[in-house]
Amino acid sequence: GMRGGLSYGRDHNANAMAMWFAGGGTRAGHTIGATDDIGAKAVDCVHHIRDVHCTILHLLGLDDNKLTYYHAGRHKQLSQFGGEVIRELIG
Repeated sequence: GMRGGLSYGRDHNANAMAMWFAGGGTRAGHTIGATDDIGAKAVDCVHHIRDVHCTILHLLGLDDNKLTYYHAGRHKQLSQFGGEVIRELIG
């Protein structure tokens, strides 16, 4: 939605989110991280979406640092600024 002229997405909470993973080398039956008491922001084991990208690529056997694509005259990295594999997510 729009707040003060700034777009924050489609009313998504950018400070906390949940993802569900199954198979592909991920750990089964685990919760990783936590939010505050009202679910407004992540407070434990906080990761950026680029870390999720790096973890998925790692599980596929690909190195995020070496995987690039060509756009607008230059090679770009999927995670843009690098990321880290979320070790707690791997089974």
